[in-house]
Amino acid sequence: MRVKKAVFPVAGLGTRFLPATKSTPKEMLPLIDKPLVQYVVEEAVASGIEQILFVTGRGKRAIEDHFDISFELESLLYEKGKDQELHQVRKIAEMANIFFVRQKEALGLGHAILCAKEFIGDEPFAVLLGDDIIDAQQPCLSQLLETYESYRSPVLALEQVPIETISSYGCVRANHLANRAFEVLDLVEKPPVAEAPSDLAIIGRYILTPGIFPILENQEPGKGGEIQLTDAIKTLSREESIYGCRFDGIRHDCGDKLGFLKATVDMALKRDEFNGEFLAFLRKRLGC
Repeated sequence: MRVKKAVFPVAGLGTRFLPATKSTPKEMLPLIDKPLVQYVVEEAVASGIEQILFVTGRGKRAIEDHFDISFELESLLYEKGKDQELHQVRKIAEMANIFFVRQKEALGLGHAILCAKEFIGDEPFAVLLGDDIIDAQQPCLSQLLETYESYRSPVLALEQVPIETISSYGCVRANHLANRAFEVLDLVEKPPVAEAPSDLAIIGRYILTPGIFPILENQEPGKGGEIQLTDAIKTLSREESIYGCRFDGIRHDCGDKLGFLKATVDMALKRDEFNGEFLAFLRKRLGC
């Protein structure tokens, strides 16, 4: 089966960005001139995804409005002859078929995925986390899909990170197979550095199979009292082989303030409209 559906868990409160996220969803924070979540939706669509489910919570209405048609705004832009802006706004609502479901309790990423069970049915599906903005020539999800097409089993996005930071991630013990592909032998959620099986961290892109749902339904809460997706995938590995894809590209951790600032600078310098004057400004500030 071709992967046509994707799940976006966006019910988190974004407490690391307070007070900005008191009334604005973290996913709607602007990275230059687009909200974070739009970058990830564009990645999914560029990878062939046709249907997207947002798993939302209270206070996330702005995400729904952003991906909906805005008749008043489009009419105003049309009347003023702002064709380029009109095209940009209309394109957002036309990118994919987008659906929404509420996660009524904050029970973790695994529970958020479980909320998508009826939407997914018996198909393989993608999961994308909006915190990770991945700048890549070939979309990161597209790279995972190539690995999935080779092995027809769940695939995790992997990134080699400094070992001293591994306790911030789920990580894997794995055998390198070919090119970007790995066979995952074990998964550990946020291990102490001394107990980490490797420096290969699990990043916010997944290809999963429907076999994950009965596991999530019966799984006991793990760390933090939440239903951990990593724990469920580890259980799934007893029934299905799990693979990893060490993707090519630059990941920006936009769930972190410093990562968000780095992403803003890096993405701005790639834009022709900014890389001259903005670069000169940075050099002046840095005294170089």
